[in-house]
Amino acid sequence: MEQQDIIKLINVYHRRLALVSMDFKRYLHKAINWDARMIGIKGARGVGKTTLVLQHIKETFDNVDDTLWVSLDNLWFKTHDVDDLVEHLYVRGIRIIFFDEVHKCKNWAEQLKNFYDEYPDLKIVYTGSSMLEIDNSKVDLARRQILYTLSSMSFREYLEYIGEVSIPAISIEQLLSNHVEIAMDVTAKTMVMRHFEDYINHGCYPFFKESGIDFHQQLAATVNLVIESDMVAVTDVTYATIEKTKKLLSIIAGNVPFVPNVAKLCAALETTRDSCLRMLYALERANILSLLTRELKSYKHLVSPEKVYLNNTNLMESLASKSEIGNKRETFFMNQVEQVASIQSAPKGDFLVSGKYLFEVGGADKTFLQIKDIPDSYLAVDDTEIGHGNRVPLWMFGLLY
Repeated sequence: MEQQDIIKLINVYHRRLALVSMDFKRYLHKAINWDARMIGIKGARGVGKTTLVLQHIKETFDNVDDTLWVSLDNLWFKTHDVDDLVEHLYVRGIRIIFFDEVHKCKNWAEQLKNFYDEYPDLKIVYTGSSMLEIDNSKVDLARRQILYTLSSMSFREYLEYIGEVSIPAISIEQLLSNHVEIAMDVTAKTMVMRHFEDYINHGCYPFFKESGIDFHQQLAATVNLVIESDMVAVTDVTYATIEKTKKLLSIIAGNVPFVPNVAKLCAALETTRDSCLRMLYALERANILSLLTRELKSYKHLVSPEKVYLNNTNLMESLASKSEIGNKRETFFMNQVEQVASIQSAPKGDFLVSGKYLFEVGGADKTFLQIKDIPDSYLAVDDTEIGHGNRVPLWMFGLLY
């Protein structure tokens, strides 16, 4: 391979890098140990994985040609081999390479392992689908890498992204013990409820700025692409399974939050219980669904969920035939909280968080009737700027990351 053979890749890299803004960085940017030899970043399509990596390159390298960022879904790789590219770059002094869309490369895990073992002073940063199953890979990457997950934007990040206000993330414990003072500080700086409504509609994915009025159409198309492309690339599925997965999503989207009757779902999809559960959990790994279970989830032990939600409220706007306000509230709560804590269903109340805190989610007139006299029980109430006691404004659960 000659240098002229990779000019196309270099040109794409330079163009992408030139257009990257440094004005806003996702929460994960400062949490990554960029000195590690192998770093994996997985997440849903559209959450900003590529931007995060390019921002790191832009702020770190005085000479951007001391590295190379390349997307493995580039058509260039139809006629060229990634092994040859790595060897070519290495002999020319490159000691860190950034791979995007790694799941588009066949046997990606094995290739990354080989690069790690065969080039002892080479650093690798890669991004890939949220569906990547590192733990289930036949290749032992776990001990070689640090793996991070980039979630959709929190409400806190959204406020900073639109240039409204910058707020530090808080823990669940800080929120529950000090929510009144924190709310007073935030509401003094911004019209939080107006922005909260906008976030619920379109604020979970950074690309809403460039999409404008086409955002929901583009988000729906992204979901379809995940099922048709990423799911095929990451899991061993047939065309029939892909079509059944689409049908399953359609059934759920029209009835969220969905209380699954697995037997009826199996009949509607003409499939087995095991296959049905695997489709549900695959859609959760794709960050399209969120499954609320009574016990802590394990992808090695698939249990029937108590409730099924769309992953976030933006997906509700794009995919759901109806978007009832109570469903939006629960979806928002689960989406924000499950990024930082375990969340389960409970005999009383809506959600059990960290195995300790019991929450009921509702509007401003919600009462403690269903969870009264239960220790560590709280209300997450909408349409409320500042709470009191164990009544915590719903929007504040968007400050957790």
